[in-house]
Amino acid sequence: MAIDRQRLRELIEQEEATYLRTHRKSYELYKQAQTCLLAGVPMHWMVRSAGNFPITVTEGSGARFRCVDGHEYVDLCLGDTGAMAGHAPPTTSKAVAARAAAGITFMLPTEDAVWCGQELTRRFGLKYWQFALTATDANRFSIRLARHITGRPKILVFNYCYHGSVEETFITLRADGTPALRAGNLGPPVDPRVTAKVVEFNDLAALEAALAPGDVAAVLAEPAMTNIGIIHPDPGYHQALREICTRTGTLLIIDETHTICAGPGGYTRAHGLQPDIFVLGKPIAGGVPVAVYGFTEQLAARLAGRIAVDESDTGGIGGTLAGNALSLAAMRATLEHVLTEDAFRHTISLAQRFEAGVEGVIAAHGLPWIVKRLGCRVEYWFRPDPPRNGGEAAATVDADLDRFMHLAALNRGIMLTPFHNMALMAPTTTAADVDRHTAVFGECVELLLGRRPSRL
Repeated sequence: MAIDRQRLRELIEQEEATYLRTHRKSYELYKQAQTCLLAGVPMHWMVRSAGNFPITVTEGSGARFRCVDGHEYVDLCLGDTGAMAGHAPPTTSKAVAARAAAGITFMLPTEDAVWCGQELTRRFGLKYWQFALTATDANRFSIRLARHITGRPKILVFNYCYHGSVEETFITLRADGTPALRAGNLGPPVDPRVTAKVVEFNDLAALEAALAPGDVAAVLAEPAMTNIGIIHPDPGYHQALREICTRTGTLLIIDETHTICAGPGGYTRAHGLQPDIFVLGKPIAGGVPVAVYGFTEQLAARLAGRIAVDESDTGGIGGTLAGNALSLAAMRATLEHVLTEDAFRHTISLAQRFEAGVEGVIAAHGLPWIVKRLGCRVEYWFRPDPPRNGGEAAATVDADLDRFMHLAALNRGIMLTPFHNMALMAPTTTAADVDRHTAVFGECVELLLGRRPSRL
């Protein structure tokens, strides 16, 4: 079914006008911010707000937040996974307050470090762990260690992947299959084609060919792609990926920063993966900056004695605030009391409810759209069949339709993940929150099809 593009443009204009009318204080603060903040925002990608300027938040609790204009929102974005534990989870907040009162950072370990390391091993299976502040850092450090261990110069990533701001992952494939710099890569310190290879996800022949020369230190992969939308691996893909990496002497780094939504042990435990290095950031400290990277016992043995003590602070790994007392206290509280087995059972069931609700609307209107889910993360696509790789997914992005759906939802009290039509469930999300989204989604579809008056 073709979308009437003229009607879509008119609907976007109407929603923009509503957004401006109902968010005057946020707009005034945005104008003030333009006098002191680059582009008027504290983080540049906030300019991608569906309403042309971002909402200014005052507070949040559980799965909701409030803005300076007095509106409350059901938050299905949850800080793009950073707030997957919900906003201000009480146990984490209490631990943060206690730790802050007793000292935030010392560049020395606390007892929480040992507890966290043991819990990470229990959940994810790898024996040894290190801490960072962001998954970007954890990925960078893992790549450096992989090169140090293997003596190889390159890494391999998948087309349209995203692993934070790791410079050499901003590489993509042209239509003819040749590598290119990904659009938007600002001031790359080196052309990523010098240090990285890129293939499509689920393409085992391309993977085999890329690893055959023996110059790749590590494959860096999400176990299921999420940053170009949810793309599941083909049956048997991970077994083959592991076998090819082992046979070619290539290390396998699994980045679970988003796919932790698959369960309390991430996709790795849920599907029995065997990474050499495991990376996770964002949600595990209830929103306090922290990330982890873990190693198998075998890989740790290969590292033994290869980092001189006197040079341990000049290797490009770590940071003054990495492993700080506040982050580790927050992580312990969040893993022990918030992101529990019971919590994941609740959030995954809600994602299934979201999936069924959106599928019901799509079926009722005969739309050629689909819904995909990974654990407690779920999204809808404006295409009739699921993409198998990043190239296929990127080719079907409909920026105008995305923008309308996001903005219309925002004007009706629902916050979706800004970069996708994606929703994430927190332990404090309710069935009523999910059903509210289903109703809003249905209203938006009716507006698109001209079956409902186009006004709030």
